[in-house]
Amino acid sequence: MSALDKSTVEWGSPSALRRESMSGPATGKYPLLGEILTVRGLPLKAMYCNRDIAAIFGVSIRTIQNRIADGQLVPGDLPGRAKFLSSDLKEFLSDSRKRG
Repeated sequence: MSALDKSTVEWGSPSALRRESMSGPATGKYPLLGEILTVRGLPLKAMYCNRDIAAIFGVSIRTIQNRIADGQLVPGDLPGRAKFLSSDLKEFLSDSRKRG
């Protein structure tokens, strides 16, 4: 199979469609989050856990837990431990202000 054939087949594959749907509209909907993820080299995901959020913001997991305890970062009501949607992160980013 030539490179052209492979790219044609891959483009229409379900995984390619998922990548397109996750990077297209969601990044446009959350431009600041999309920019942070791009700079950090991280993918846009449907849900994030504490570890993901810590990696996005370059802080420890404990810092994220403290922000949750203080009410600054509110996880969604999703199954499992603290889970966040992109909209939760957008809200956190829009509410945050640099101190000092």
